[in-house]
Amino acid sequence: MKLALFDCDGTLVDSAALIHETMRRTFDKFGKPEPRFEDTKAIIGLSLDIAIARMQGRPHVEQQDIDMTAHYKSLFSIVRQDLDYKEPLFPGIREMIDAISGRDDLLIGAVTGKSRRGLKVVMETHGFDKHFIVARTADDCPSKPHPAMVTECCDETSMSAADTIVIGDAVYDMQMAKAAGAKAIGVAWGYASVDELIANGADAIAYHPNEILRHFC
Repeated sequence: MKLALFDCDGTLVDSAALIHETMRRTFDKFGKPEPRFEDTKAIIGLSLDIAIARMQGRPHVEQQDIDMTAHYKSLFSIVRQDLDYKEPLFPGIREMIDAISGRDDLLIGAVTGKSRRGLKVVMETHGFDKHFIVARTADDCPSKPHPAMVTECCDETSMSAADTIVIGDAVYDMQMAKAAGAKAIGVAWGYASVDELIANGADAIAYHPNEILRHFC
């Protein structure tokens, strides 16, 4: 029996454009210089308040970061509607999830810097809510790379970290997996480079979603 824990943004869905536009409007509202797209991609995966602080060169969250986080959250669904943007699945993701969801020897979960509400929208939009039996979000746990998202999912499913595989596109996913004692698979189609993923503990790299299947044999 194994537990597969998937990151969401950059791993299952391509949400960079939506996140960046929401971040751009937030920074503009607070009179901040407009962030570059590369700056936004670099923080995807972190909890939002920490991400906003990092984008401004601060290691710790201050009150303004909390205020900006609240504004970002109030904008997110508005921006999604404005852009008619549905956070599309990366090619091959649906087929991969369909292939593993019917297996009796595998449990599927999500570990994400999204809010629980944001994850729910993605899961329902793509019909994945029936496949993912456990989830931890930014509303539930400390930000990645803290291992709590993984360890709490393990506890809830009565699985050990040694039998858990974390699949993600960010260095924070790799660091989180290693901190929890789980296996880490980096995906090459997301927002971090393959070299960065390997340097931060990836045990393997998947260049297409169908390559993830071999790790569940």
